[in-house]
Amino acid sequence: MSSLALINEFLGQPPNASEHGYQIDHILEFSHWFMGALFIGWSAFFLFVLIWFRQGRHPRADYHGVRSGISTHLEFSVVLIEAVLLLGFAIPLWAKRVNEFPSSKDAILVHVVGQQFNWNFHLPGPDGQFCRRDVSLVTNNNPLGLDPNDPAGKDDIVTTGELHVPVDRPVIIELSSKDVIHNFDLPHMRIAGDAIPGSLIPMWFKPLKTGTYEVVCGQLCGLGHYGMKGTVVVDTPADYQTWLKERAELAGQQNAPPPTERPPGEPPPGPTPGTIPPPGAPKTANPTAPVPSPSPGA
Repeated sequence: MSSLALINEFLGQPPNASEHGYQIDHILEFSHWFMGALFIGWSAFFLFVLIWFRQGRHPRADYHGVRSGISTHLEFSVVLIEAVLLLGFAIPLWAKRVNEFPSSKDAILVHVVGQQFNWNFHLPGPDGQFCRRDVSLVTNNNPLGLDPNDPAGKDDIVTTGELHVPVDRPVIIELSSKDVIHNFDLPHMRIAGDAIPGSLIPMWFKPLKTGTYEVVCGQLCGLGHYGMKGTVVVDTPADYQTWLKERAELAGQQNAPPPTERPPGEPPPGPTPGTIPPPGAPKTANPTAPVPSPSPGA
């Protein structure tokens, strides 16, 4: 790490793991050093004013004010440097990130859906087609509301809290939300974006290092906001293919139709004999209960 970047590390910024991250780091480095220089300069000026204009040196107030134009030049220089940072570096970098997306031929496309309080990841599977989603189909077992009748969804992969991506390949994320506004923040990859209900917001990055990286929510989204975390695991190409195969097999088991015959030892469909009927149900005689014999003299 360069000596200039030490200020980013000192302030707690995690190491960069993406292709474009060094550009973000350079802007942050310059901004941090510039803000540090301003802090030292204005603090020194404040101490100079306290000492130079103390009451013992100037027993009578001076109502003419500052006669030199140095302060005006200093303030203009600060504004000029900030304008160069914004117009010359920050806005062009942001425009490049939102306008120049990688080709979808080599990219990994992922739908990321936020909800209180976790992240859902949806990959299209080997056919490259996403299953149709319908909010009326959302259940605990189907958090994204995938249509079971859509043939494109037979090989789709849905995970909660953990996403695997290959190293050295661009990843395109399309953000959305099921409830409130969330923020998908991946600090190591230097990307963050709001997940807004009813919108599909694209963002992308290219990981350069394998490892496990934390995802946090950058928007206050409710009482459980502190626990809305996830992980992005950057695998080698071989490990990523292994993970895809495992998830595809698991998805096939989850989408398999129920067996037509019940396994041996399981009770037949319907209420089990001898169970207590629910409240309000008509009372029926228990066929297995012994019939009481009539008492003598009856």
